Amino acid sequence: MEIRNGALIGLGAMGVFFAPRMEEVLGRDNFCVIAEGERRKRLEEKGVTVNGINYRFRVAAPDEGEPADLLIMAVKDTGLEQAITDIRRFVGPQTQILCVMNGVESEKKVAAAYGWEHVLYSYMKIPVELKNGAYDFDPDGGYIAFGEEKNESLSERVQAIREFFDRCRIPYRIEKDMILGLWQKFMSNIGENMTCALLGVPFKALADSEHARAIKETGMREVQAVAEKLGIHLTDEMIERQMNRPITAPGNRPSTLQDLDAKKKTEIEMFAGTVVRLGKETGVPTPANEIFYHGIKALEEKNEGKFLVQGI
Repeated sequence: MEIRNGALIGLGAMGVFFAPRMEEVLGRDNFCVIAEGERRKRLEEKGVTVNGINYRFRVAAPDEGEPADLLIMAVKDTGLEQAITDIRRFVGPQTQILCVMNGVESEKKVAAAYGWEHVLYSYMKIPVELKNGAYDFDPDGGYIAFGEEKNESLSERVQAIREFFDRCRIPYRIEKDMILGLWQKFMSNIGENMTCALLGVPFKALADSEHARAIKETGMREVQAVAEKLGIHLTDEMIERQMNRPITAPGNRPSTLQDLDAKKKTEIEMFAGTVVRLGKETGVPTPANEIFYHGIKALEEKNEGKFLVQGI
């Protein structure tokens, strides 16, 4: 198989990693962004600015869809259910879907709707900041990991996407064990994203504060314990590496904190909410993640004005 046309839903912090390079290789007629309503109007009239360049991609509404060879889903967890419905006309017999969201359950949800023959595992590592309505990131400073559940040898569809990403100059990795890779990324997100969001601090705190580091490690240890019950072995060495990894963008703020800053709903259900739920199912205590969950939920309520007192 060969990737000759593509579509993307979710032109945000993760979507901008793909869209400019995919359109450049496929051509405007063979690539589109899926959107409707006010979002479509905004993208068509104002476009999106990435690293100082304004792009106006071709936009197609869900009911205008035609089957794509490669479909990138880069929405937030809060929009996944709607996105699964919106991509229906873009999924044909040969379509391959990469759902590059954070978390460990999105592929199962997409596959439940369209079948595993259309879905590969994937996750991303890329520091992206939204500042003044524009996205800034190093195009070569991150990557997408993708593949079948196991990749000792590469399937035809994995090879086709690898060749396409080579043409697009999109950095990628193909993990031998994608489930383990997904859970490693998830553990990292719990430790860093949740800690920074709860404390309201940038990544720098994870290098400079023993207290922030203690919270980070406790959160990750709970993910390790839950994963072990599910047959996924996250080692102490993995945690040690994550604890000591260099902070390459110390001033950046993780996605959950960016959402709170913007007074948006966060992906807390996908992050700490998943750990708490799976902890209950497997009999693993998750007190740190319960604090993450309820603390960030309370911050969402604060943003909604729930705690305002008249006259004060």
